[in-house]
Amino acid sequence: MAATNKVPSKTNQRYDRLSEVKAFDETKAGVKGLVDAGIAQIPRIFYHPPNDINNKSVCNDTQLIIPVIDLGDISKDSVKRQEIVKRVGEASETWGFFQVVNHGIPVGVLEEIKDGARRFFEQDNEVKKEVYTRDITRKMVYNSNFDLYTSTAANWRDTFFSYMAPSPPHPEELPEACRSKPRTIILLQTMSLINLFNDREEMFLYTKQVMKLGVTLLELLSEALGLNKDHLKEMECGEGLAFVGHYYPACPQPELTLGTTKHTDNDFLTVLLQDHIGGLQVFHNSQWVDVPPVPGALVVNIGDLLQASFCFLLNLFGCLVRVWLIDMCLLI
Repeated sequence: MAATNKVPSKTNQRYDRLSEVKAFDETKAGVKGLVDAGIAQIPRIFYHPPNDINNKSVCNDTQLIIPVIDLGDISKDSVKRQEIVKRVGEASETWGFFQVVNHGIPVGVLEEIKDGARRFFEQDNEVKKEVYTRDITRKMVYNSNFDLYTSTAANWRDTFFSYMAPSPPHPEELPEACRSKPRTIILLQTMSLINLFNDREEMFLYTKQVMKLGVTLLELLSEALGLNKDHLKEMECGEGLAFVGHYYPACPQPELTLGTTKHTDNDFLTVLLQDHIGGLQVFHNSQWVDVPPVPGALVVNIGDLLQASFCFLLNLFGCLVRVWLIDMCLLI
């Protein structure tokens, strides 16, 4: 029988959404806990309207892909740098999105990030429950759906995040899994950049690598706007740094839900690493375009704050994105 995205009727049974949300949240196991329990049907709190998850507007043109920009030798060749600045400006103006390769962060480091994130989310639920919280003042927050109690439909994902700048957490403020060897956790997507974390000795080394990439991107964007290359840095656009890791376990009814609903990022700049599964989509020219993973690449998204600050100089697009559930995947 072919799968459909018809939402099951709620009229035949009494449905108390708030009670179901509370019951789910109080397990402190997230969607990974539902999968581990072997459910065959997802809870109603995850049902999305069919119009939000239909695939009719997905682009089938395999030639339409977001730009991939090679940052190699950017500091050594002035001519190449100008070419890169032009491409960054064009991609920001037309897509609001681009991928970068030869960005200076070793592929091995990126693989460690993905492996470490997966180890965290796939460790025993009893261990994760110790750090499950909705207290956003904590140095590290792990939960499922930050807007679980306010959204009309929950997303099929678990998340953890930590603010790394300007006031990074002390090692003892992080859960044991985040600061003990063997390496068990590292992450992720950012307020301004991307970061990764494992044991305490390597935390600052990796932060330095990512901050260096962030500075390069801010310089290129400044030049693309016709400004001094230090303009965005001097505006302190790169001062705040957070890392976020999203985990999307395999869903028994992917036709009924989404990993991430359509949204823009409310930051200056997001640098994102996805695993080999993919599922990330960008809304471009009234259609959803797949962003297939490129080995070693990082995805750069122009955030709302940067767009709002400079839309009068360059028509920057804060890009609309969503995550389509294919299989278990990570976005970092």
